[in-house]
Amino acid sequence: MRIVVAEDSVLMRAGLVGLLEAFGHTVPAAVGDAVALPAAVAEHGPDLVLTDVRMPPGNTDDGLRAAVALRDAHPGLAVLVLSQHAATAYAAELLGPAGRGGVGYLLKDRIGEVSEFADAVVRVAAGETVIDPDVVRQLLTRQRVVDPLDALTPREREVLTLMAEGRANASIARELVVGDAAVAKHIGNIFAKLGLTGGEDGHRRVLAVLSYLRR
Repeated sequence: MRIVVAEDSVLMRAGLVGLLEAFGHTVPAAVGDAVALPAAVAEHGPDLVLTDVRMPPGNTDDGLRAAVALRDAHPGLAVLVLSQHAATAYAAELLGPAGRGGVGYLLKDRIGEVSEFADAVVRVAAGETVIDPDVVRQLLTRQRVVDPLDALTPREREVLTLMAEGRANASIARELVVGDAAVAKHIGNIFAKLGLTGGEDGHRRVLAVLSYLRR
């Protein structure tokens, strides 16, 4: 697939390009700041954007904000964000159902597991949502006055946590050592308790995960 990379560290950027090309992908552009990223996407029309969070010109969360804007402007574009730490300001908006393309949020340490990183790139490009478990845990520390998850049982919370990590039903069943039917029942209960009735299961799944991330 065609991937545009945005990373301000020259060594990290070169490493990402080399890694992606080693897995058979094409990198038509690799930029070093959030200002150049939209122009690179417009010029090359990539299948996926891989971007850092902290980038020039502001050196705060410029890359993450650029990713949110790109998902709004290009609904079919897949976006995978890399970060040294979980940045919560725009994370929930990034992971929301704004676009049709896949979305991912991984910590940079995850790149050390090359096979997991390569798998995440493919899954996000295929339209899936992939979230690092550490990112999920940090986002869940955010507080809100009314918690819609209070109605969930401990087991339903476990299931929703695994859903937030991008796990499919079969994977959740293996993790919790239960049958697929039990997982499907728990997910149905989660949808009902969060008021997510009607619509496609995939869309309701994303909305359920957002209920977690917006706490």
